Amino acid sequence: MRHIGTDERRARLATRHRLAVTTRTGDVPGIADSLVVLHATDPATVFLSVAARSATATPGDVERALYDDRTLLRMLAMRRTMFVAPVGLVPVLQAAVADGLAAKQRRTYGRFLEQAGVVDDVDAWWREVERSTHRILLEKGEATGAQLSAAEPRLRTKVDPAPGKSYSKPVSITTWVLVTLGCEGLIVRGRPNGTWISSQYRWAPVEAWLPGGVPRMPADQARAELVRRWLRAFGPAPVADLKWWTGWSLTDVRKALATVDTVEVTLDGGQAGLVLADDLEPVAAPEPWAALLPALDPTPMGWQERGWYLGDHAPALFDRNGNIGPTVWWDGRIVGGWAQRPDGEVAVRLLEDVGADAAAAIDAEARRIAAWIGEVRVTPRFRTPLERELTG
Repeated sequence: MRHIGTDERRARLATRHRLAVTTRTGDVPGIADSLVVLHATDPATVFLSVAARSATATPGDVERALYDDRTLLRMLAMRRTMFVAPVGLVPVLQAAVADGLAAKQRRTYGRFLEQAGVVDDVDAWWREVERSTHRILLEKGEATGAQLSAAEPRLRTKVDPAPGKSYSKPVSITTWVLVTLGCEGLIVRGRPNGTWISSQYRWAPVEAWLPGGVPRMPADQARAELVRRWLRAFGPAPVADLKWWTGWSLTDVRKALATVDTVEVTLDGGQAGLVLADDLEPVAAPEPWAALLPALDPTPMGWQERGWYLGDHAPALFDRNGNIGPTVWWDGRIVGGWAQRPDGEVAVRLLEDVGADAAAAIDAEARRIAAWIGEVRVTPRFRTPLERELTG
């Protein structure tokens, strides 16, 4: 049985995630494709993930790929998390994940409406509001949630999702309807109102990105393709990591794996991992590299078991809900954290001794990222202990 140790896993991470200096590129969609998808819960993550992997791409290049060339698309997918995906992968994500999310969201929102007694036939009413909202957006071409609710008054219907609770607060169903339409692959979050760190998006029909709409494919075929993509980017890895990343049941994971040509390998510590059958050739380590990755970057969030690159630094770098903050990397492992201070300085704190050469390379990378960010000020949506200390 082939053994793939931690050093080789780190070499694969470096080259396949475009973190080694020689693998960095100005191809923004190519960067996203290398990682399968880019995390987008925090809008700044998309931009800073590209910055870490490119010496030439600018924030304007990322915006161009998202909103002008439209080679990238923002959507809810794995674990009901927001991602930015290459448009070619959207049919896979739609069939493998998003269709199931749409059904789940509709059931959840339907229960709230039933509890509130808003209408008699919740399902029929909900679907009619969806159709009307979609039709209005097709006519407008682009609109904010407020503009859509002005045109479709039923979107302003208020429902209390937690009656009797201390945190109870009636909310309009506008966001619920728009989220469900997005999960169904009918509408897309477009250009934000503000800078690239803004999360207030205008909505647009999906046809603005994919003429004719999202091509349909069988769910089983889509899940198998998503597994292949993940293993190419993140393998070798235990099945548990794949289950966590996809958010699928173990049954669905095993069913998808059954149609993918994989080989079991051993990892350091005696753990078993899977790798694609055509991906067994050794991967040489690149020259040592430094990187500053943003909060929720797809590299550290790609595996559930993170000891082989995280060490014992989790308490400083994760919040209580498992969200990772900004991290400093040296040669395939996390060695510290960073934050942007109010004056724009990118401050770094190393959590272990990495030596003078590594420290100098990390400082140079911090200056590069500070220049890339420019006048924008970035505060992660999920604050972590070390990030708070550096900005306090």
